[in-house]
Amino acid sequence: MKMAIMSEVEIVDKVFGFIVGSYETTATTITLTMKYLKQNTEFFNEIMEEQNEISRQMIPRKELCWNDIQKMKKTWNFVNEVLRNTPIVQGVFREAIEDFTYEDFHVPKGWKIYLSFGATQKNGEYIPNPTKFDPSRFEGNEVVPYTSVSFGGGHRMCPGKEFARILILVFLHHVLKKFRWEAKVPLEKNMYPFSLLAIPTDGYPVTLSTL
Repeated sequence: MKMAIMSEVEIVDKVFGFIVGSYETTATTITLTMKYLKQNTEFFNEIMEEQNEISRQMIPRKELCWNDIQKMKKTWNFVNEVLRNTPIVQGVFREAIEDFTYEDFHVPKGWKIYLSFGATQKNGEYIPNPTKFDPSRFEGNEVVPYTSVSFGGGHRMCPGKEFARILILVFLHHVLKKFRWEAKVPLEKNMYPFSLLAIPTDGYPVTLSTL
């Protein structure tokens, strides 16, 4: 069997993709979630109640387990709304594998198609009050499938979604239980859409204090 050999450029491209896909996106999601939590105190209190209840149920156990993660529904809904409101990645390219027509527009096989997450996830035709920050929209069936696609969808769903979810929720649990923070740049903007990722312009520097 003849083995396919990647060029050095292809190897660099794959490695860079792994770094962005596994580290940068997760770290940026955590950063934006902390930023939104500080800006939305009503949701902060709800999430703290959820995390405190989970801690009470853990006694005398100190380590989080799978069942604890599954109970963090309000926290994960908040994260999903952060990702919907400010997509970490602006969009993705796909290639048409066959000719097709969409709303009288013909797309030939081989054409590259760009899916804009920001446009899709803020489309009022599918998401009620799209400019309103409302984590409760993820509690039921309000979000139409394939309209909020922070982790992709279908057979191209991000294979690291569950790992990222666990990493984000475990991190947030310990931060919320042990620390409080104040933003050093309260009105800091994000580089989105002028950067590959929606990173705060100053990196979201904070003053951290222990509880």
